[in-house]
Amino acid sequence: MKINKSLNDGKLKLEIIGRLDTLTAPELDKELKETLTGVKELEIACNDLEYISSAGLRVLLTAQKMMNAQGEMYITGCSDDILDIFEITGFSQILTVK
Repeated sequence: MKINKSLNDGKLKLEIIGRLDTLTAPELDKELKETLTGVKELEIACNDLEYISSAGLRVLLTAQKMMNAQGEMYITGCSDDILDIFEITGFSQILTVK
């Protein structure tokens, strides 16, 4: 997994490339915890996300809870496969997917 990050005027955009699974989820979790202070808007771009496991879903849920207290979070660019995972797991009801 690779994470491209851009922070501009309180808006953080993270582009997730590759697989977000048990091995890579801790890396995203660490990045979020180190970067979210002062962020009012978080975009997680999934255009190049190939796969997400339950560990990856947990990281997104944690990020959503953190952002609920300080701003908004949304997910963009999901493939049909990733959208299906969000739908099947009920995460489409928890996360804002654009």
